[in-house]
Amino acid sequence: MSKDLVDLNTEELIEGYRRHRFSPVEVVDAVIERAESINPALNAFVLIDADCGRRMARESEARWAKGEPLGLLDGIPLPLKDLLLTKGWPSLKGSHHTSADGSWDQDSPVVARLREAGAVFFAKTTTPEFGWKGLTDSPRFGITRNPWNPQKTPGGSSGGAAVAAACGCGPIAQGGDAGGSIRIPAGFTGVFGIKPTFGRVPAFPPSPFSGLTQHGPMTRTVADAARALTVMAKPDPIDFNGLPYDGEDYLQSTRQPLEPLRIAFSPTLNGAAVDPEVAALVAQAAARFEEMGCRVEQVEPPMKGVYDIIMTYWRAGAAGLFRALGDVDRDLFDPGLRAIAEEGMKLSLADFQAAEKARNEMGSAMRQFHERYDLLLTPSLPITAFDAGHDVPPESGMRYWIDWTPFSYPFNLTRQPAASLPCGVASNGLPVGLQIVGPLYQEGRILRSAWNYERNYGFPELPPMN
Repeated sequence: MSKDLVDLNTEELIEGYRRHRFSPVEVVDAVIERAESINPALNAFVLIDADCGRRMARESEARWAKGEPLGLLDGIPLPLKDLLLTKGWPSLKGSHHTSADGSWDQDSPVVARLREAGAVFFAKTTTPEFGWKGLTDSPRFGITRNPWNPQKTPGGSSGGAAVAAACGCGPIAQGGDAGGSIRIPAGFTGVFGIKPTFGRVPAFPPSPFSGLTQHGPMTRTVADAARALTVMAKPDPIDFNGLPYDGEDYLQSTRQPLEPLRIAFSPTLNGAAVDPEVAALVAQAAARFEEMGCRVEQVEPPMKGVYDIIMTYWRAGAAGLFRALGDVDRDLFDPGLRAIAEEGMKLSLADFQAAEKARNEMGSAMRQFHERYDLLLTPSLPITAFDAGHDVPPESGMRYWIDWTPFSYPFNLTRQPAASLPCGVASNGLPVGLQIVGPLYQEGRILRSAWNYERNYGFPELPPMN
């Protein structure tokens, strides 16, 4: 029974609750059992709270018994990334410079929306220190590993969430993305993840990289992501950057036939080096959109100076974090975070203003680009997962994690919605992802295209848990 329950998607779980075939308590027990079994090897969780999970599941069970579920996720077990405020749980952010002391009596908006919809919280997932990089290892909690091969990284910064989704520790995991932190681990672990338009999902408190960050779901199916995003996108006035609420039901808009879209395909995004096997699997996936009736044209979008822009923002954000923490022992930080913060301390106001101007120009160019193209396809990543515990592939000559993620961070700068869809497995046994980028505010179009892809071609089978 436990194996069957952890493999069910949200629709199957909700139908089971409705028909009283099994209860939310049985489901959360099965999910907790799975989480506890994989965590010693993969280190996906900083906290597993069985008592909280079972209490929330019993409350859900009572609602289902009366036929009065709270919302779209009532009884669905869901782990939260350990960067978010969560009532009753500390937010430690992977750092020795955070303390578990405190009242912990506030939910971040996305946590509040999930709680209101009846989601069952049972765990918090790993993240690098303050979510600063596209890997998941931290001074406080150590190295998180990839379920396809534990010697490899799952990526980050939502690496723990990706592992949870891939391993059946809940059909939905919550992630955050400031430079690819949903799409990178989704690509490396073979799950689906979507970063919505900036401001679509309310966020608070601001992260060190808050001008780039957006929250979203990571799942094994597109429909589960659509259901979760419908809940996450409900508004909260605390977020100054929040978009006007449009009330879209993403689950309903996702499950529609795919219109004949005009799609741009950029296999290198202006010259990035891509592993040949990754390139072949992504090109095959892009061609499938033509089989579904779309027009696919190979084209390079306007991405002038994007690397210099992101490095300025990332250095400035890290430096701001250090200034906010004040006089602390900097030797306790992740060495990479310390190095990039020290570089950020040297930036001038003129440097940042130049980056902001260049970002605005690129965003404008991409809005005009999408007047011609309904979607843009790229690889999610140029490589498959590399050895865990390293910020860059060993012996690659690279310096920063940003050096091997050229396809993700541009769309944090332009604020566009983007998703990673699993599109194959390389000969080394590791998954490959296709990135689907939409115009601003078009999450529904991305989800619909991904759902139709999944329905027609399926996703690679996830690795067995043993």
